[in-house]
Amino acid sequence: MSKTAVITGGAQGIGKGIAQRLGNDGFNIVISDMNIDLANETAEEFKRNGFETIAVEGNVSNQDDQFALVSKAAEQFGSVDVFVNNAGIDQVEAIEDITPDNLNKIFNVNVNGTVYGTQAAAKQMKKQDGIGKIINACSIAGKTAFELLGAYSATKFAVNGLTQVSAKELAQFDITVNAYCPGIVGTSMWDRIDAGMVDYKGLEPGQAWEQQVNSIPLQRSQTPEDVANLVSYLASSDSDYMTGQAINIDGGIEVH
Repeated sequence: MSKTAVITGGAQGIGKGIAQRLGNDGFNIVISDMNIDLANETAEEFKRNGFETIAVEGNVSNQDDQFALVSKAAEQFGSVDVFVNNAGIDQVEAIEDITPDNLNKIFNVNVNGTVYGTQAAAKQMKKQDGIGKIINACSIAGKTAFELLGAYSATKFAVNGLTQVSAKELAQFDITVNAYCPGIVGTSMWDRIDAGMVDYKGLEPGQAWEQQVNSIPLQRSQTPEDVANLVSYLASSDSDYMTGQAINIDGGIEVH
């Protein structure tokens, strides 16, 4: 029986890149997203490429939605072998400007969502034979803080810790838990950072982005495919002896 991978926030961006790669690897693909129209569009695209795919509407910050997602995946395909806690949001604000509402919002999605996804996946994986794999979206900002990303960095530091704890608690059930830590990806988040730096550091528009890309040893920004290549390894049997790790995939920014 073929294996099944669930990807939250899988309708676009890095999540779609991960779903595409895991589909190419032979997994059945379950795309979860709040934007069900976009999720359905992505699922139809994948079906045209020969993937076995379904789309499920869900909000990762809602625990019931996460458990319903896993139930639908198992009902459709018989198992959940890989669960990717990919969905997340960012905020670009100076620490003095963070409001209670914004702080709660980003923690609800990035941290609570990871907890609920892990809970739902683990419950299902315990019923199955073989090794289950939970893969979390962390960030290099979950290891080193960046200006204007205080709340975002705090959530990713939390995801790093949750990855380690989950790995220790779930190892006895043959469930591994690891995380991927992207660097500078050309997304709307970096558009907001660049705009924020105009006022914060007096830079010209586009200057912060240029400086960040020039700081990458490999001298280019990151693509969703770069991240998906690492997730493919973490989802494969080649990583069966790896757990509790948050692995940088950043072009060499964070070299220790």
